[in-house]
Amino acid sequence: MIERHYGKTRAKPQAPTIKSIVRYIIAVLFSFVFTTALAGEFEDGKSAYEQKDYSTALTRFRSAAQQGDTRAQSILGTMYMEGKVVAQDYKEAIRWLQLAALQGYATAQVNLGLMYDDGKGVAQDHKEAVLWYYQAAIQGYAQAQFNLGSMYDKGQGVAQDYKEAVRWYRLAAQQGLASAQHNLGLMYSNGKGVLQDNTKAHMWFNIAAAEGGENRIKNRDIAASKMSAQQVEHAQRMARECMSSNFTKCD
Repeated sequence: MIERHYGKTRAKPQAPTIKSIVRYIIAVLFSFVFTTALAGEFEDGKSAYEQKDYSTALTRFRSAAQQGDTRAQSILGTMYMEGKVVAQDYKEAIRWLQLAALQGYATAQVNLGLMYDDGKGVAQDHKEAVLWYYQAAIQGYAQAQFNLGSMYDKGQGVAQDYKEAVRWYRLAAQQGLASAQHNLGLMYSNGKGVLQDNTKAHMWFNIAAAEGGENRIKNRDIAASKMSAQQVEHAQRMARECMSSNFTKCD
């Protein structure tokens, strides 16, 4: 069957002229020069910050941020969020974090999620927090994955769903995030989203406790009190294998 074309007949494509080729080359070169200059501003700011020349760092970061550098926008937003180098200003933090977050910058997305989660600079909105955590989480950002797991665990901004909580905790735990490892241990200890399993609970508490933390050690010891000596030894061996495999062999 003959395909039909609806609408206006398209003109036959014309071969590019020398003038159009030159324009294209100039545009590419301009873009390269602009991007290089922008990267230079950011790197200068980073270098100044490391040398504790905060005035210069702020000037460079602000210049790069105003020209659209997402890294600089995120850093500037975080500075205002935490009150580092500048006076704490949640409204200004939101402004810069949004600019970077809307361009897909994961660090800005998770920090923007925190602002909505805590109601700083904006009305508290757990659903909006979940939205931003999710955007960063699917990019593999461990802290966002942990935060998202916590939202499912508590039923904030989403319907409570322990299986989803476990899924996100596990993704963050496998990246070495101790807080996620500890919470995953709690899920196994309490049988939420997974079958109750003291051995796996002990394993994850043990791994998390390697980073320190009184609560992690306490929960590891509580799990051990419910186990035989052989089970504890097995859990410890599982923890060593899990860590030595870079968290790929943990089940």
